[in-house]
Amino acid sequence: GGRQFTSLQVAGDFVDLHAFLLKTMDHGIVALSPCHVAAAEHSKLKTITEQAPHLTRLLWLDTLVDGAIHREWIVAMGRRSKLSHLAHLICELFVRLQVVKKTRDMSFHLPLSQAQLADVLGLSVVHMNRVIGTLRRMDVISWTNHMITILDWERLVTIAEFDPTYLSMSREPR
Repeated sequence: GGRQFTSLQVAGDFVDLHAFLLKTMDHGIVALSPCHVAAAEHSKLKTITEQAPHLTRLLWLDTLVDGAIHREWIVAMGRRSKLSHLAHLICELFVRLQVVKKTRDMSFHLPLSQAQLADVLGLSVVHMNRVIGTLRRMDVISWTNHMITILDWERLVTIAEFDPTYLSMSREPR
């Protein structure tokens, strides 16, 4: 209950690209599960941005999508019920993980404990457990051993007030 998570990264994410220009980060990054990390030297990013306009636009797009996700999280904290907030997070993670082929049918692995997820949503562990239980009783999700299965996507989307537009997942020339 002492931490506040401001983002969750999934496979393929460029973590904190904005630090390239800011130079000093005002927050920490921690891996909550085993992962592979590749570092991108700032000098090489500088060369890319100076010599490859298309790649520069894609790096900029990545930063813009991160900003959109942060805005959605801020809205969720201030406006959504905790049930809607959790439902929204599940929808978001499912869509993001689907893109990188980390889902199976309507299921995905979420390697967070209830305490960590409570920190993500700004809840106590007891309240987190109640909210998960409510989604289970509504037959919207099942959640066993870190595996979330979405049983009723349309209902989950309605509860979450989820519109994936902010994720900019459409394929189009950039």
